Amino acid sequence: MARLISIFVGLGFVVVLAYSFIVGAYTAATEPHEPTAEHEFHLHTRDAHLQSAGWTGTFDVQQVQRGYQVYKEVCSACHSLRHVAFRNLAELGYSEAEVKAEAAAWQVPGIDPNTGEANMRPALPTDAFPSPYPNAVAAAAANNNAIPPDLSLIAKARHDGGNYVYSLLTGYADANSYEHDGKVLKEEFPDFSTPTGLHFNPYFPNLNLAMAPPLTTDGQVTYADGTEASVDQMSKDVAAFLVWTAEPTLQKRHQTGFPVVLFLIFATVLGFLAYRNVWRNVKH
Repeated sequence: MARLISIFVGLGFVVVLAYSFIVGAYTAATEPHEPTAEHEFHLHTRDAHLQSAGWTGTFDVQQVQRGYQVYKEVCSACHSLRHVAFRNLAELGYSEAEVKAEAAAWQVPGIDPNTGEANMRPALPTDAFPSPYPNAVAAAAANNNAIPPDLSLIAKARHDGGNYVYSLLTGYADANSYEHDGKVLKEEFPDFSTPTGLHFNPYFPNLNLAMAPPLTTDGQVTYADGTEASVDQMSKDVAAFLVWTAEPTLQKRHQTGFPVVLFLIFATVLGFLAYRNVWRNVKH
């Protein structure tokens, strides 16, 4: 008897759960959603027209070098590149001496060989780019409780990564006067506000971003090749650099991929013709 009662109780739970699921799904599918500022004013990324984009993309080495300079002089104040070693810069055309000089300009944690005490030492080519903060707690304390993400793989971690970085860096605006497609944010959503310590950016999913605009004025970086360092140009260059850090073998992969695809197509055609030749006189 007890077993029969438990079976009926279990069936009752199943029925209630099924009913709740069906009603919830029907309600979600039929009831109109309340518009939100995040839905109405969040923008898709803009095209940075990077040379690395597309199936045949390659790296503009000079642009990637400029992007490294922007990272070094601006972004490295908050963001690390822990998956990139200084020796990887050789892939961008830097000589061995230049790589050693670049590495030596950075300080990384080390050990004093005489005392065994922790200290800071000049980096070696085998070292990875260091974090500007000793730990996550210090990073959060210095950035309004938001830990700056490592940028090594950011271009792969975000959809349309290179364009996302470019759009985000050039997308900061004033929420009080922001307008898009003829709609004014404050008129559509009077209660929308950017909390203290955050910054309005329509390319960020919830519109409010903890990172302050890092590139604010033209000429913030002086390029050695004479390129005009506008905010737009610096944003494109550092986006190109971060695409490279996320996928340094992209160019080789593209160069290898097309011959492989052509070979597979040729082999498929050859196999089909061989099949037709071998079985042409066999009746089914």
